Amino acid sequence: MKIALGTDHHGIEIGQVLVRHLRAEGHEVARLGECSGEPCDYPDNAFLVARAVADGEAQRGILICATAIGMSIAANKVPGIRAALVHDEAAAEISRRHNDANVLCLSGDTTPLQQVPKIVDAWLDTPFDGGRHERRVRKIMAIERGENPAGSVTDAATA
Repeated sequence: MKIALGTDHHGIEIGQVLVRHLRAEGHEVARLGECSGEPCDYPDNAFLVARAVADGEAQRGILICATAIGMSIAANKVPGIRAALVHDEAAAEISRRHNDANVLCLSGDTTPLQQVPKIVDAWLDTPFDGGRHERRVRKIMAIERGENPAGSVTDAATA
C-alpha cells in the first residue's frame, strides 16, 4: 500500500520510526513536506498528505503533530478526507470499521513510541465494515458538499 506521511517538528521521531516500520512491512512510504526539526507549520504538511490521499496518489495518509488535533482539523478540510485522531489500537480499528478513515492522526507528544507500530498496523489491517456505516459515511460526504445529510440518505431501516 502507498502511504503518505507528514509531520511537524513534534512528530519527527515517530515519523522516522514509522517509515522504517512501514517499509519493513512492504509498504511504499512517501514523506511529504519539509520539517527538519525546526518549528514548521502543521497545516502545510496536513494539506500535502490529505491532498495526496484525496487525489489517489496514496491509498492512506498518516499525520503526526504535537497533539494531532491541528493535523486532523486541517486534513478534514480537504474534500474526501476522513482523518481520525486516535490514541490506541481500539480507536484505530473503529476509525476504519465504522468511519472508513483514510488518514490517521497521531500525537507526537503523548503517544508512546512503542505503541505507534501497533496502532498503525491495527489501522492499516482493519477493513471498513460497510453496511449501516456506509450510509453514515455517505452523509459525511454530503456535509462536505454543503448538503443537509438528513435529506441525502433515508434508509433508517438499517440503523
